[in-house]
Amino acid sequence: MTGEPNPLGDYVRARRELVTPEQVGIPASGVRRVPGLRREEVAMLAGISADYYLRLEQGRDRNPSAQVLESLARALRLDDAATAHLLRLGAGPPRRGGSRPRREAVPEGIAQLVATLPLPAVVEGRYFDVLAANALATALSPRLAPGANRLRDVFLDPTEQALHPDWENATEGMVAAFRQSAGTDTADPRFTELVAELSLASPRFRRLWARHDVVACEGTAKHIDHPQLGRLRLNRERLGIAGTTGQTLAIYHPDPTTENADKLALLAECA
Repeated sequence: MTGEPNPLGDYVRARRELVTPEQVGIPASGVRRVPGLRREEVAMLAGISADYYLRLEQGRDRNPSAQVLESLARALRLDDAATAHLLRLGAGPPRRGGSRPRREAVPEGIAQLVATLPLPAVVEGRYFDVLAANALATALSPRLAPGANRLRDVFLDPTEQALHPDWENATEGMVAAFRQSAGTDTADPRFTELVAELSLASPRFRRLWARHDVVACEGTAKHIDHPQLGRLRLNRERLGIAGTTGQTLAIYHPDPTTENADKLALLAECA
């Protein structure tokens, strides 16, 4: 097993290091040589033997039952999205065909919808590649355009970074959403290429990636420092696109009858 990928073991080890003894009611006495919980403490909380937990973390046992995984999720204080990710990892890697993945194509009807929407709209692929965008989205950010990658730009493009007044929170959420979107298919060449590039180029990405955070891609408020319009607060909704592998439609909209709505209307006139 040495040298083989061990996503399940990597995940539980990373999450173990983020849980403090105080969070689970364990007295933090004496000198602790590891961050977070010890292996035997996780095993005790999950109701499994310390030796079995060690085998899971080291990748010597890769077929735990759903019951064991759910017990680990409770011990590690995982939320619903993180628990679902743990269960996917425990199921093993997906079966892959012999050919490389096909280029992602946006359904024709969705492409037409994006072009005609009176709001900034973007279609993103599974790995946050921009597959389609309307003119209003590109006016909101030049990097909201086909061919760009949202993850790469927010970490490596200073112009894109300047649009995010809450860049620290934005990057943290984006990395966690990226891991959830990628799931267990970590052998995909597109995935490995993107993670390798960002890990080498961005220390912050490298730190966030090592945490193994997972969060569902859901609607949220986005704050944008636009170079012409100033501060904007827009709601971003993410809708899954049926018949595709992980594509989502992201739509940005302001609260009605607000200054943000007026600014977006002005941007639409210019676009």
